[in-house]
Amino acid sequence: MDITSILNVLLSVGVAAAIAYFVGTKDKKKRESTPQEPQVDVSKNEVVLEAKTTAKEILLEAKDAALRVKNEAEETARKLVRAAEEKEKNLAIEKAKIEEREKDIETKARSLKQIKDALEEKQLKIDELYKAQKTKLEDISSLTKEEARKLLMEQFDKDLASEKGRRIKEMEEKIAKDVEDKSRDILIDAMSHGVTDYVVEYTTSRVKLPDDEMKGRIIGKSGRNITSFEKLTGVELDLDSSPGEIIISSFDPVRREVARASLERLVADGRIQPSRIEDIVAETQKEIEHLIFKEGDNLCHILGVYNLPKDVIYTLGRFKYRFSYGQNMIKHTLEVTKIGMALAHELGVDVETVKLGCLLHDIGKVLNDEEGSHIQVGVDFLKKHKLSDQIVNCVLEHHEDRPFSSIETAIVALADHISGARPSARSEDYESYVKRMKDLEDAALSFDGVENVYAISAGREIRVFVKPEVVDDASTALLAREIARKIELEQTYPGVVKVTVIRETRVTETAK
Repeated sequence: MDITSILNVLLSVGVAAAIAYFVGTKDKKKRESTPQEPQVDVSKNEVVLEAKTTAKEILLEAKDAALRVKNEAEETARKLVRAAEEKEKNLAIEKAKIEEREKDIETKARSLKQIKDALEEKQLKIDELYKAQKTKLEDISSLTKEEARKLLMEQFDKDLASEKGRRIKEMEEKIAKDVEDKSRDILIDAMSHGVTDYVVEYTTSRVKLPDDEMKGRIIGKSGRNITSFEKLTGVELDLDSSPGEIIISSFDPVRREVARASLERLVADGRIQPSRIEDIVAETQKEIEHLIFKEGDNLCHILGVYNLPKDVIYTLGRFKYRFSYGQNMIKHTLEVTKIGMALAHELGVDVETVKLGCLLHDIGKVLNDEEGSHIQVGVDFLKKHKLSDQIVNCVLEHHEDRPFSSIETAIVALADHISGARPSARSEDYESYVKRMKDLEDAALSFDGVENVYAISAGREIRVFVKPEVVDDASTALLAREIARKIELEQTYPGVVKVTVIRETRVTETAK
């Protein structure tokens, strides 16, 4: 009950009491002026008793409300007093802090002034001493100021030259060490950007058969089914080497994939006849071509390369079915491009050129209908589609067949070497790998005048050290050409092999 309600109750009670008093007085006068009638006692009337009870309750409620209001007012007043005291206390603390700071500032200012005065006094003494020493030296040496200055500068130049040489040597050594460390860090960081997983596959595909009867149905009457299948797909089927499955062989990975998918559909369908084979192969070829373009477009999208000709995108999609020693070409291209981009960012060169160069560097490997090395085939293909000379040079020089024309082409070659030569990148078995490397070294060692041969970069390069007393400078070029020709005629290897012939002459004399 709030103050207003209490006041209203008190007002109502007061008015009721006044009215009762007025009516009682009037009734008393009336009784005195009129003959008395028999009086009736209403004090015990229920209405009167109820009214009295209600009046008492109202008075009690009013007292309680007034007491509560008083207590609340006192509590509020106490809180205000405490808050005011707290603020006053905080103000006193802040004032004391400010006064302390002012004293510190005044002390520091006095100390600084003293230091300044002392420095000025010392400077004056130094100036006076310098003048005195200068005059004394001139008197003793009988040299003029210019002559003394020239003499001092000559001595200073001698000392400075010696110090300069020492400093330059130290800086060169430090720079060489820093460059080596920085190069190592850049390469490690770049390689970490290109880490990918590889799935090992081979140049043949296998299709499992539900039973041996299916082989007869695939062969057909007089071999017409298998002949039609091989003619349409351009592959060879081997039904005898492995029981329960058919081995599909082809140099073209796309043809092999079309044949594999078509044969699986024919086996599942069960209707194996020339007309059905033709329909299935045609349908599968369309699906594979669509899948190839989709793979090429997805590869470009992952690397953020757009606006390439559709024929180039389709050719990149053929990487999905191309493997080199178990290294899938799409995975290899992704790894090379990521490494190349990381190196380009670190070295501050044209990232877009490096990106496209890495993406397209092996595109010649899937152009099986063209003659020549995959480098020349890829270069001709890119020139046909009018790609820039910088990108064409990246493809042309990525096996170092000619000197690098820019740092971008060098980065593309380095990224390709890192991806191809790193451990576990290729699934060639250890024995075959060692034999191929040894054959390369033996081919060079078979020539006269060769002292040592080292096959490096996973067999992509051999370095031949010749005896300088046997092979002269004019013969080194001919020797390199003959070694390369021997390797071409006698050995099988992926890509190209670079032959570097090194002739070193050392002359030693002894001073006695």
